[in-house]
Amino acid sequence: MQLREDIRNIAIIAHVDHGKTTLVDQMLKYSGTFRENEHVHERAMDSGDIERERGITILAKNTAIKYKDTAINILDTPGHADFGGEVERIMKMVDGVALVVDAYEGTMPQTRFVLKKALEQKLTPMVVLNKIDRPNARPTEVVDEVLDLFIELGADDEQLEFPVVYASALNGTSGYKANEQEETMDPVFQTILEHIPAPIDNREEPLQFQITLLDYNDYVGRIGIGRVVRGTMKVGQQVVILKKDGTQKSFRITKLFGFIGLKRIEIQEAVSGDVVAVAGLEDINVGETVCPQDHPESLPWLRIDEPTLQMTFLVNNSPFAGKEGKFVTARKIEERLLKQLETDVSLRVDPTDSPDAWIVSGRGELHLSILIENMRREGFELQLSKPQVIIKEIDGVKCEPVERVQVDVPEEYTGAIMESLGSRKGEMLDMANQGNGQVRLEFKVPSRGLLGYATEFMSQTRGYGILNHTFEGYEPVIKGQVGGRREGVLVALENGKTSTYGIMQLEDRGVIFVTPGTEVYAGMIVGEHNRDNDLTVNITKEKHLTNVRSATKDQTITIRKSRNMSLEEALQYLNEDEYCEVTPESIRLRKKILNKNEREKAAKRNK
Repeated sequence: MQLREDIRNIAIIAHVDHGKTTLVDQMLKYSGTFRENEHVHERAMDSGDIERERGITILAKNTAIKYKDTAINILDTPGHADFGGEVERIMKMVDGVALVVDAYEGTMPQTRFVLKKALEQKLTPMVVLNKIDRPNARPTEVVDEVLDLFIELGADDEQLEFPVVYASALNGTSGYKANEQEETMDPVFQTILEHIPAPIDNREEPLQFQITLLDYNDYVGRIGIGRVVRGTMKVGQQVVILKKDGTQKSFRITKLFGFIGLKRIEIQEAVSGDVVAVAGLEDINVGETVCPQDHPESLPWLRIDEPTLQMTFLVNNSPFAGKEGKFVTARKIEERLLKQLETDVSLRVDPTDSPDAWIVSGRGELHLSILIENMRREGFELQLSKPQVIIKEIDGVKCEPVERVQVDVPEEYTGAIMESLGSRKGEMLDMANQGNGQVRLEFKVPSRGLLGYATEFMSQTRGYGILNHTFEGYEPVIKGQVGGRREGVLVALENGKTSTYGIMQLEDRGVIFVTPGTEVYAGMIVGEHNRDNDLTVNITKEKHLTNVRSATKDQTITIRKSRNMSLEEALQYLNEDEYCEVTPESIRLRKKILNKNEREKAAKRNK
């Protein structure tokens, strides 16, 4: 069996924020992939605006690095659970993985999730212990934690012999020992060359190429990215694509792209082991196999993670509709959602009875909120309903998604956390003292119990707690109310501008969401009531002027800071009878029924 020693295919996997993308940056830099005078952004692989702002990887990306005489194809994967489907598919394109672990935090829920996927695919692992320069780094304990995790996940003897490289991606240093760091990435590269297997060279056999990722380009249309599993692929070649339903479609390869650094370069041919992008077919999809016409043979189908959360997207019909956005019509919104389906395989868009509403299903709150955030930045206006978990029927039993939750908190808050997750039907799995006053708790919680929990968690732990959760599977539905918001809201009585006087009158009633001078409409939510019922308030009320001068007139009025919500917080905050109105400039919460009398009648009917 011949191997292609001139190439290595490796995926970088880790928990969110353990430094995957920063590590790839340093590898690009040290391999001499960029010219001396070339300007490169930090976290060069995170090309999207939202990725840069939030410091997370959303889409898996590939790059190729030339080190000595070897081309190393590196796939940077997302660390967040909502994009787990991407991670799983990437595993099909590589022969090994570099597991990046934070030298202080150790193994986290996502570390477990991504490693489990890699071990299932029988990939060869190596471990990079990152952030070794942190003052409280604990390399020895973390290596033991990683080994325990490998054993727990059923790694075989070969996989347990993983090499460890110690690094600080931020400083650009690495070494084979924690206390011996040099300004180079050579130890990482050397370990890849020595331990990650080279792909098999079977270029003489019939072609097999599987689409793993999708991209879209206005000039060439849909682009399928994947690995040539065997054979040779050339521009101009007539091939067939094997669809999921068993049908075949023939097409001609119009363009082939290889990767070097962050650039795509046109190439004329690719052979087994190469990671390439191919253009030429409009309805190419993830998991499909490209073969020669005379030898159609499909590769095993790729499993795509099913959506676990859905929400309704509606045309904006609030009194402020059309004031701030460019695209407000049902046609434009539908076009944009269908365009998203071109590249996002974990998304579903289903029509409803109304031409102005669609049910959009995704992998989780982050998955959907990033789509919404992108849409508002492009100039769209829309309304959103409360997110709902998707209930599945398995063997005649109704089942709901369940998550594994890991909480790191100072000791004094453990009681409050156990109580609050217990009330959300959480089941405690483990509790470990981390030393220095920190406790790590593990729970299994229904996904619907976690909707809207992040805000409550932050206030319970005064911002000192860290909450991580990852999708565990489906379990029978737990009866009764799980989670949800307990407080009522303050709802504006009429249209107008909020006044300082109006806000001051309401401060003892709850938390205000708006600042003085904000335009509001009747039925818009302007604050949170400190009781469990909704209250309609006059927040636009002005102070009556009299001709009597008051003794305290010259004292300065101060009002409390209003609560400003991000898009995710607003979506989590919603109740069944509310919408979130999203425009390029504003995020507003409102009642579905704006008129006070009609709203009260509807509430009575529901009771």
